[in-house]
This record gives sequence, structure tokens and C-alpha cells, in this order.
Amino acid sequence: MSIIQKRFNIYSVTILLLFLAIFTLTNISWKSAVLKNKQVSILDTTLQRTSVDTVVTYQNFIQATYQKINLKAAGLSETVFEKAFTGFLNMQLANLLNRDKNILTVIDFDLPSTSKRMWIIDIKNQKLLLHSYVAHGRGSGDNKAVRFSNQAESHQSSLGFYVANETYFGKHGLSLKLDGLDKGINDLARARAIVVHGADYVSTDFIHKHGRLGRSHGCPAVPQELNQQVINLIKGKTCLFINAEAPNYTSTLLNDQTVVNHFSAQI
Repeated sequence: MSIIQKRFNIYSVTILLLFLAIFTLTNISWKSAVLKNKQVSILDTTLQRTSVDTVVTYQNFIQATYQKINLKAAGLSETVFEKAFTGFLNMQLANLLNRDKNILTVIDFDLPSTSKRMWIIDIKNQKLLLHSYVAHGRGSGDNKAVRFSNQAESHQSSLGFYVANETYFGKHGLSLKLDGLDKGINDLARARAIVVHGADYVSTDFIHKHGRLGRSHGCPAVPQELNQQVINLIKGKTCLFINAEAPNYTSTLLNDQTVVNHFSAQI
């Protein structure tokens, strides 16, 4: 069964509100969740309660957030968002992220480089902050990334969940170090110097000339003119998720049952 098909056990709306209230402590605010045509609104940190008793599913929860931010219109698939959001919540529970920022960055390498395939999302305020191009490693493929590696000198991109950490100035100027959380998949990212940086080859001009973006040595390179904005948004312990359909990719951070168990234990 896929992640998106998994369901919560039957809970009352009161339990859903408890779920949301706990995450409000991490400055997350979901402003609309449609449950059998009844709406539960969260304005700032105030929960507007309702007496409606219904079945709450994890799918409902994800869909409400996805729809509120209007991510479908921005080209981000709901399945990919659910993966990213589940990992984000698990990283929050593990105290791996900056609770003052609540930023989730998603990169979908199932899309070609000619598509805008990076989304920076403000979970707290339910806003899409930036949607842009991003390059993959030259060892991963031409217009589309099809190979992934955790090995040094492979010049391939690595999938999975990262903590976007501190900045530094290197040969590409302002850059952002990444720490991979998936053992054997991306946990050598820092040692490989896989970082976020700007590059001239990430541009529409390059696409028009070559039919694709240029490629990095494995880094998620972004447009030069957006580099500072991107880094300022996601630096300081935020979640970055790189997606692609790959049979060898697994992550404990994709376990939505961990999230469910945590909150059911509070009841």
C-alpha cells in the first residue's frame, strides 16, 4: 500500500484538533481542513473547534494542506508532496529542524531539467515562497536525472532528506551546506561537498541554447540571480527533500505511522 493510501485509525475531530494543536507548538498553522463539508479553521494559533464527529484520514490531512497552498497549480504532485511533508513532520518530531522557520524545500527529479522542479514552501503560513529551476549532477543524466549515488567523484545527485545548514563562501560564491539523513543514500553529502549554490548554467538562456539545463558535480545548483534568496530562505536547519522514482530508495523518515503513533500516545 502506498503512503498516500494509508489511513489514520478512526479519530474524532477533537483528536484531530489535538494533532494540530501539538504541531502549532512548532509554529505550523493549517488554515483549512475539509471534513465531510465541515471546515476546521486555524487562525494564527487559535483553534476554532467544531462538534462534528467524523473519520479523519492522513490523506485528508495531506490533501487539505496541499490544496490550501495550491501546489497542484504549481506543478508539484500530491504524492511527492506527501512524501516530503511526512519526512518534514518526522524531522520535526526528532528535533532536527529550526522550529522558527518551518520551511520545506522539495526537488522533484522525476521532472526534466527544463521544468521548474524546485518548490520552497512556508508551512507555517501555507505559502509557496519560490518555484524555480534546479540542476542535477552530470553523472545522473542529461535532461533528466536517472542515476543517483552517494559516492564521491560520481558527480551524481543523491536522493532523500537533508537538513539545510550553514552558509559559506567558496568557488561558487555564497553556498549552503547540506547534511543527508538517509544512511547509504545521501549521508556522505557533506563529505562530498554537495551544497546549494548558484550557477550560470541554470537559466532559460541555457535551456534555449542546449535544450536542457547545465549540470553540476552532484549539487542542487540554482539560478545565479536567485541564489542568495534561496539560501536565505532555507539556511539554518530546514528540511530539503529530493525525490525521484528509484527502486533502491527507502527512508525511515517516510514512515507516517511514526507520526500517528506519537499523537495517539498523547490521547
